[in-house]
This record gives sequence, structure tokens and C-alpha cells, in this order.
Amino acid sequence: MSQGPRSGLAAVSSALLAMSRHLEVRDVLKTIVASARELLDAQYAALGVPDDHGGFAQFVVDGVSDAQWKTIGPLPRQHGILAAMLQEARPERLADVRKDPRFEGWPSAHPDMSDFLGLPIRDGDEVIGALFLANKLRSAGGHPLRPKPLGGCGFTEEDEALLSILAQHAAIALTNARLYERSRELTIAEERSRLAHELHDAVSQKLFSLRLTAQAAAALIDRDPARAKGELHQVAALAAEAADELRAAVVELRPAALDEDGLIATLRTQIQVLDRAHSACVTFDSNGFRALPAAQEEALLRVAQEALHNALRHSGAEHVGVRVDRRGGGAVLRVSDDGSGFDPQSVRSAGRHLGLVSMRDRASGVGGTLTVESAPGKGTTIELEVPGG
Repeated sequence: MSQGPRSGLAAVSSALLAMSRHLEVRDVLKTIVASARELLDAQYAALGVPDDHGGFAQFVVDGVSDAQWKTIGPLPRQHGILAAMLQEARPERLADVRKDPRFEGWPSAHPDMSDFLGLPIRDGDEVIGALFLANKLRSAGGHPLRPKPLGGCGFTEEDEALLSILAQHAAIALTNARLYERSRELTIAEERSRLAHELHDAVSQKLFSLRLTAQAAAALIDRDPARAKGELHQVAALAAEAADELRAAVVELRPAALDEDGLIATLRTQIQVLDRAHSACVTFDSNGFRALPAAQEEALLRVAQEALHNALRHSGAEHVGVRVDRRGGGAVLRVSDDGSGFDPQSVRSAGRHLGLVSMRDRASGVGGTLTVESAPGKGTTIELEVPGG
């Protein structure tokens, strides 16, 4: 974080802007916790989102290393002080949490805590989380290493008031993030439904044609072997087209493993599949890429998939290259092919967008810029640049 506590309107404004910048719930939780710990100069901070079974659906900490966190063990249950904040929905400011009668201990690897300041995060009458800080490092006013009042809590009433403001805005940010994720889930469900319909229509038509052509070949096999041979060649072509439809649908329907594997590994895996499935040579390369917020990485992945779909299904390309590079704090994706190309202006005026509208929407949704370069017989290059988080 920083070398010392920040105070004043600028510090609060910076924390609130950081919270509003993210749309993924996990990113919002991490930003809230880090902002709270820095603003109030605490050694530890945590935020728990309760589930309906006495535990926590999510629990984010700041000030504890990954190694320490793994050693501590399972997520805490809703008991002791945490339960009091969730059930009674009131602030808790304690000189020594270990001496409170509600304290029920913690695992042996848990860091030692004394000063404690906790507040519920509320959305109307609903408590949607508990935010707490432990071990005040400095007293109010920014004077370094002042001892806390004898027998008193290092966190002051001013700290509690500031954390209360942060908790109110945290509730808004968390609620917005949840609504965004729900909206995205519905969009994904609609997209999968659309793909299923497209798959059904396209493959059904191919299979119907395949059946009729096979029947014609069977009827001709004895009286006109030459024509029957031609029909059988058509059967083979239709079967290949049906296989291409299925392969394309499988790639689009396969869930992206962004959370587990990250953008680069996910893209590399999908491009290896496409390279094996198609006659065109499909390659992938990257340089200096750093992980981005989930929304940016998803936009990069979806635009890459759409551009690859166009290149492999419509352009007749022999080579398709995909590259992701770091650019400033963000990244740039480039998908190039040596296919037939097209006139972007005529495509737009004719209403045949080849997914360009969808790609532009995804780019603008994350503050990115989409560039399309193409001409008849000159291939196509699609570039998407996205900013950092």
C-alpha cells in the first residue's frame, strides 16, 4: 500500500473511486478491504460476506500473506464478534478483542490481534457483509507511532465515523457488482440459448441434406454409377460442413477457464484446439502480458473468439495469427488472417456485420478501442486495445 496513513477528502475520494472502478464482486471486496486498511492505518483488515449456512460465502483479507492465509485453515464461521456484527448490525470498537466475553479464539496460525473496529455493511435492512480492522498502527492525526490511550482502543470515534462512510459506499459498490454479475449471467444464458438454436438449425439442415443426398446415391448406384459417385462426393462435403458446425459450436459453448487459468493459458488452449480442427494454420503468441481485471480479460477473449470464428469460417484463410501484448498498463489483442478480406464500409452499410457490432460493444464496455483493417483480397486484421484496471 503506502508508506503511511492518508487522510482528508482526497484520500476518501480516492478510496471511493477505486471501489466504483471495479465490477467483479471479488475485485470490489479486495478494493474495499485494502482501502479501509490504508485509510485507517490498521495492520489487518477483512471483509466477510455471509452465506445462509452459518459460514461465509466470501472472506477477503488484507495484511496477511498468502502463506499465512493457507496456514490459518478454513474460513471462519459466524460466531463471536463476527456474529454480533452480522446479527445485531451495530459497530464494535474494542480495546482488546481477546478480552471480550464473546471472543471464541482463533486458529494457532492466526495473527495476534488486539485493537478492533468492525462495522456491518448494510443494503437497506439487509446485512450483506462485515468489515473489520485490527491493530491500529498510529493514532488519529497522522503522528507516527503514538501509543494508544491506556486501557483504550487505538481506533478512535473519528476512525469509526470514517469507516462508516466507507461501509455505506461499500454497500453500494457491492450491490452494483452483484447486479452486474447477475446481468452477465443472464447475458451468457441468452447467448448460449442463441448458440443452441443456431447449432440446431445449421446442423439439422446439413443432416437433412445429407440424408437426401445419400438416398439419391443409393437409388443411382445400380443404374448410373457415375452420378452415384458424384452424389457420394456431395455426401462427404456435407458431412465435413456438419463437422465444422459442430466444432465451432463446441468451442463457443465451452466455458472459458479465465478464473482458473488466466487469459493467456485459456487462449493458447482454445487456439490449439482450433489449429487441430481446421485446415488453416492457427498460431498464438504473447509478450509481457500482465493479468487484468476480469471484465477486460473476458472482453479480450470474446473478441478473439469472434475474430477467429470469422477468419476460419468465412475468409478462406490459410494462416490466422493471434497475439496479445502488454501496452502501458493494459493490453492489445491482434487477430490477423491472410483470407479474402472485405470492405468494412460496405459490410456495415449492407447490414452484414460479421460480429463487428458485438466486438465494438465489448470493446466500449471496458473502455477499449477496436480497430478493423481489411480490404478485398488483402486479409483482415482486428485489433482491440484495453486499458488497465
